[in-house]
Amino acid sequence: RKQATEYSTSSSDEEFESKPSLTHKAKRALRKRRKLEKETKQLIKQEELKRLHKAQAVQRQLEELEERQRALEIFGVELERELRGEADSGTKDENQMLHEWLELVMEKNKLTRYESELLIIAQELELEDHQSRLEQKLREKMAIDDSLKDEMDLNEEDEI
Repeated sequence: RKQATEYSTSSSDEEFESKPSLTHKAKRALRKRRKLEKETKQLIKQEELKRLHKAQAVQRQLEELEERQRALEIFGVELERELRGEADSGTKDENQMLHEWLELVMEKNKLTRYESELLIIAQELELEDHQSRLEQKLREKMAIDDSLKDEMDLNEEDEI
């Protein structure tokens, strides 16, 4: 038994020693691939964080915009009452009130355009996030050997 164990150990050692460059190359390639995957994941995470910060900034701007629009709406209602003569206009003449009304309308239009721009930016961020998730999913699907995939996996990969 002892001789058989020594023989099997020595023969397996010889096999291992006869292919050191292959295993070393394979290990190096595997390390390089893992390092590349890790760097890619870090880049993806950084991009996600950038999108998240940008989305939070857009959300804050939308909230501030909503507050400004509410304040303009309140001021507009008061001004409209004064123009109709329902409220005391004090020392304001009609031309001054019309001028204020037009400025109010221009400001409201400006805020509406800005809101549209912010909503477009938010939609772009959503689409970029969706694209990133699809790319990651596709990378995962493509990492699996084709011989291990069934027809459903191949169809899903094609769809992505």
